[in-house]
Amino acid sequence: MTYHIPKKTILLLTTILLVSTTQTAMFAQPTTSPSSIVRTISLGPGVYQLLIIAPQQFVHALQPLVKHKQTMGMTTRLETLNDVYQHTFWQGRDNAEKVKYFIAEAVKEWGIHYVLLVGGRSSQIANTWYCPVRYESSSDDWDTTFLSDLYFADIYNSTGGFSTWDSNENGLYGEWHPNQPALDTGIDYTPDIAVGRLPCRSVREVKTEVNKIIAYETTAATSTWFPTMLVVAGDTYPQSENPNWTGCEGEYYGDRAIENMTGFTPTRLYASNLTFQSKDDVIKVFHQGFGFVYLVGHGSPKQWGNHPFNSTAFIQGPNTNDMRKLRNHDRLPVCIVSGCHNCQFDVCLRRLLNYTLRWRQEYVPECWGERSLSVRNGGTVGTIGVTALGFTKEDKHSFHGGINELEVAFFNAYGHNHSLRLGDVWAAALKWYGATYPVDSGGLGGSDTWIDSKVISSWVLLGDPSLQLGGYS
Repeated sequence: MTYHIPKKTILLLTTILLVSTTQTAMFAQPTTSPSSIVRTISLGPGVYQLLIIAPQQFVHALQPLVKHKQTMGMTTRLETLNDVYQHTFWQGRDNAEKVKYFIAEAVKEWGIHYVLLVGGRSSQIANTWYCPVRYESSSDDWDTTFLSDLYFADIYNSTGGFSTWDSNENGLYGEWHPNQPALDTGIDYTPDIAVGRLPCRSVREVKTEVNKIIAYETTAATSTWFPTMLVVAGDTYPQSENPNWTGCEGEYYGDRAIENMTGFTPTRLYASNLTFQSKDDVIKVFHQGFGFVYLVGHGSPKQWGNHPFNSTAFIQGPNTNDMRKLRNHDRLPVCIVSGCHNCQFDVCLRRLLNYTLRWRQEYVPECWGERSLSVRNGGTVGTIGVTALGFTKEDKHSFHGGINELEVAFFNAYGHNHSLRLGDVWAAALKWYGATYPVDSGGLGGSDTWIDSKVISSWVLLGDPSLQLGGYS
């Protein structure tokens, strides 16, 4: 695929990039050597279910959400990042670790169960963030590192201590390289709490996403659209490419998800029966509103789609430019998107200048998952997908596991186990996957167990983890 970028655009970005070099240095987070001193953090009295962590500039826009949550009986505490850093002054080598130490103490002192991180990239040029992120150094031939918000949810290691994800203390987290055993051991890849993120890049986006959450929780329970489900799928791995790839994999997992959703009326858009032939097929029905949407296929930060039956042709589904056409208004679904990099929320315009990143479609202002949340008058109220390559069973020697099984576990946790909070369903699916395919850090990078670790740690919840699924009656 070839992209033609206007020369004026490239010249403009090059100029901005040169100017922003000093700005990047101003925002850089210094890394110091780990300290063996553990100091007690005192947060003060209180019992809270939900902790919201955000930069000061988003606080005013978040007040309606705090008030709404309190009204609905969800005890909520909003903390600014400045307060977090003051409380953890003596702990944490960088701001991400300080946030994790604060969360750990909030769980201990306040009984926190849900954490909402608010903030994505603060610049399309400089590598700066409104709210810290953690990159996991688990590399393959595509991703040298990738975003993992599981880092903030996996508080305790396999022995019950604070999990730094950096057992060799070299400043790289979850380090695991090809054909080598893991260099950082003791990570159990199990969420101890439910963590979600609103990767907002502006106050406007904060207001939009807050309004969506409030509208959803106050209207979904009395709606006719919530107990419905949209599944869009095709032949993810055509048999013409490999004799082991029999059947329509995307449609198979779509049916497995539907089987778990008793009481929900499904709408299937499948490539095999020609109901999914273009993005327009999805856009036309999306406006009806659904409680859940499951897209099974291939993706990038910009694009999602799948193959027709036993064909290497590609059916393009809605991309980031099409999100504004999803005019479902307050009929907002939770979307599970199955595809590589659909929720890689560190993309930016600066990557136009890099041919490889441009080819990988990392040059968009927001990734697919971000855009589905930030678009007004429709889109989603929450989107779950991967920030890296989306490994499936077809990538494993055992031919079992992968992101599709994790996604079906999500629908099982809701449909059969009746978990009612979005973050609880997310965490339950991850716990099931980790118990079914336990990670062995002694395995080699690239092996099945390494794939399982990446399936777990790249699956990110973009949305409010305390979201009451189906709203409040």
